Amino acid sequence: MDTNSFDKIIERSLDIREKYHQLEIQHHGTEWTLEEDALAYLTDAGLVGRNIMSHQKRWLKKDSAAELEDKLGKNIWWLIVLADRTGIDMKEALENFLTKTENIFK
Repeated sequence: MDTNSFDKIIERSLDIREKYHQLEIQHHGTEWTLEEDALAYLTDAGLVGRNIMSHQKRWLKKDSAAELEDKLGKNIWWLIVLADRTGIDMKEALENFLTKTENIFK
């Protein structure tokens, strides 16, 4: 994936989050806080684990492939949202992590 594609993914992610903020205001009078976003992310991260178990036939569920795919995508979306809300450049954070980790293995 090139940088422009990742830029577009970030843009789309933030646009979707803004639409959810509007629903939150409509239904609850305020947007979710950063802490509520983090909790929602952690909930979805836990569901990735549960869906992996189901995928491996270690948890009772018939077909987990579609739900696992959805939760993996949603977790990436949440990480983009959380990075934005904390003022962190997701592309830079990922690049720094990859470079630092690659250097460990050199």
